[in-house]
Amino acid sequence: MMKELIEKAKNTHSLDKNEIISLLSCNDYDEEIFTAADCIREKYVGNEVYLRALIEFSNACLKDCKYCGLRCSNNNIKRYNLDENEILNCVENAVEFGYKTIVLQSGENNAYSVSKLCKLIQKIKEFDVALTLSIGEKSIEEYKSYKAAGADRFLLRIETSDENLYKQMHPKSDYKNRINCLKNLKTLGYEIGTGCLVGLPNQSIESLADDILFFKEIESDMVGIGPFISHPQTPLSCTPNGDLVLAVKVMALTRLLLPNINIPATTAMETLAKNGQLFALQSGANVVMINFTTDDFKNDYNIYPNKSSANPLSIAENLESINRLVKMSRGNSLSWEKKNK
Repeated sequence: MMKELIEKAKNTHSLDKNEIISLLSCNDYDEEIFTAADCIREKYVGNEVYLRALIEFSNACLKDCKYCGLRCSNNNIKRYNLDENEILNCVENAVEFGYKTIVLQSGENNAYSVSKLCKLIQKIKEFDVALTLSIGEKSIEEYKSYKAAGADRFLLRIETSDENLYKQMHPKSDYKNRINCLKNLKTLGYEIGTGCLVGLPNQSIESLADDILFFKEIESDMVGIGPFISHPQTPLSCTPNGDLVLAVKVMALTRLLLPNINIPATTAMETLAKNGQLFALQSGANVVMINFTTDDFKNDYNIYPNKSSANPLSIAENLESINRLVKMSRGNSLSWEKKNK
């Protein structure tokens, strides 16, 4: 039966919740799932791996998420906000390496005014790059302003689509507002990304199945999935880390159901296990983020401890070892391109 479900996912890109639960609950066919997802990845998005230049420009945060080292209650962290010149220097460095996509990521804060961010976006776009923002929940008016200034994509992870679990993990957040923000971003024409953590306390297999169906329901263009990693300066400091294999399986099933989206091999996977990103890239992933934050601040963006950081000079060699090619283009999601022809 499991092999039939995998074939169904490969051929129809559709499974119901009970079928997803069955595949997630059984470990005997993991290799078949990973192979199927890799096959679908190759068929729909090819053998190229899109590289994104990540710039973590502020670690200030107003949220208090229980799993995150940037949470506002953590007083054992050195906060920073890069100024415009520091950010543009990081962008210039990435562009010199040939990168065509910049990802600006920060904690959820109000350290930068809308006008200041719009000015920054306009200057970054002068480098002829695609720009992704990952700056959290904003009003639709703010999202409109950033889009008008030139922002192309927006990453807003849901972390869990289970409303009760979401409330447990995010004491200063509103689940319905998070969903509404994703809908607003989609309405405005952004290429949208979201994602989830695998291994949160009280998270069920049923919940993970709902996450996969949620990604499909909102027609996400990019989905990032990573294992939970415990941070010593959070309320979840004694919670065991998530399971890498389960996280990759959730990712692989997401690829089977959304064949033409972009899926990163997340840094958390490499942090949890050596070659975790290569494992993910052989199981459906097609994107890698390379951190271009300056060394003076990189270690202070401490979402979880011992965060791995891929070297832009060695990534090509690693990809060659699994017969994959570096792709330096903008790398729009095929799902987004199809909807915006």
